[in-house]
Amino acid sequence: MFPLSDEQLLDALQRMGIGDDISRATIRQIVALSGELEDVAQEPYIHLELGNPGLPACELGVAEECRKLAEGIANQYPNIAGIPRLKEAGSRFVKAFIDVDIPGRFIVPTVGSMQGTFTMMLLLGAREKRRDTVLYLHPGFSPQLLQSKVLGLKSEMFDIYNYRGKALEAKLEEILSKGNVTAMLYSNPNNPAWTNFTEEELEIIGRMANRHDVIVMEDMAYIGMDFRSDLSRPGEAPFVPTVARYTDNYVIFISGSKIFSYAGQRIALVCVGPRLGMRNFEALNELYHMPTFIDCFIYGVLYCVSSGTAHSAQYALAAMMEAAVEGKLDFVDMCREYGRRAAETKKVFTDNGFNIVYECDGDGRPVSDGFFFTAGYKGLSSAELQGRLMRHGVATIALSSTGSEQDGVRVCVSLLDSPDKLAELDRRLKKFVTEIEK
Repeated sequence: MFPLSDEQLLDALQRMGIGDDISRATIRQIVALSGELEDVAQEPYIHLELGNPGLPACELGVAEECRKLAEGIANQYPNIAGIPRLKEAGSRFVKAFIDVDIPGRFIVPTVGSMQGTFTMMLLLGAREKRRDTVLYLHPGFSPQLLQSKVLGLKSEMFDIYNYRGKALEAKLEEILSKGNVTAMLYSNPNNPAWTNFTEEELEIIGRMANRHDVIVMEDMAYIGMDFRSDLSRPGEAPFVPTVARYTDNYVIFISGSKIFSYAGQRIALVCVGPRLGMRNFEALNELYHMPTFIDCFIYGVLYCVSSGTAHSAQYALAAMMEAAVEGKLDFVDMCREYGRRAAETKKVFTDNGFNIVYECDGDGRPVSDGFFFTAGYKGLSSAELQGRLMRHGVATIALSSTGSEQDGVRVCVSLLDSPDKLAELDRRLKKFVTEIEK
């Protein structure tokens, strides 16, 4: 029964091999820990820690995948570069919603964006000997920082909280002028803060990338989900903001996990800027004996990692993207449910005395309601807040684990799919506040 005692939480942390600092746990460790503690409390947790889609998988994709499997494609290796249909669909999708021209040759499917960023870091870490560092524009998706560590790459990072607008340029110049950064990485909309870079900030990032020959890795896992603007109309402005308007040194990652609720099939696209794709890096040529960046990525790195992405998932993503481009599938409207859940959940938190940590964008506008938001409570560090919420049956992620220098937690609203769950969250937060204020 919640709340659990400090001893019960600490015992579980020790049993799980996490130690006494819960904020150092990975997202998946928190999922496992909450399962362990559910057995102790004999009550279910309110799960705000894992970004599982809270909507049904797109039926159009499921049907297409089943159809292709029934045709017998499972007995053949998929094309390592991607099936032609998906490469063409991806090119049309990028043009329709981002208004950027990327031919199919430079669009490659991967086993989710996690594989996309991992393999791209592997390649970028070898493109020039002195460039051994990835710059993270934090807060960010914590497993991506782990990826660079696994690959033996160095990392630099800063919290964008105090570097919005023109302040971003000076900070980037300070870091990039050292000449050791091969790439910088961010998500837009941001996981966990749900902030969005303004056009001014994207122009600054692009200009700095050009000046210092740095590759921008732009993670669009939540493409179109800044609901302050209607980004749902294919081929019509406004289009999804992107750094690709300001530099040729870019790679865009588009995932099927959230926009089509297709997380279980692990399917995403790596979209390489055409001029970057055709560049010849001497170090890569020596390593892979291939003249172009895109060929080194496909036939050098991806071939070693997975030998391709599952046929059926590629056909599913192609079908969903085709329908979106043709106006038959409004994926943005489908995802608006997350915005509604976020607005309601934010109110529950703020009514109980919490504050929204990353509250505004660089232009001063309040952040959009969407998949995530950040919450803090007066006087509590990220670790203290995460631990106390965990004792009260509410599982979250500490902002400190995302590279943020602010105190608070990440709240994912995707699984708050009923009024009963929201009401239970409110009850548990009220108990939390009562304990804190004693």
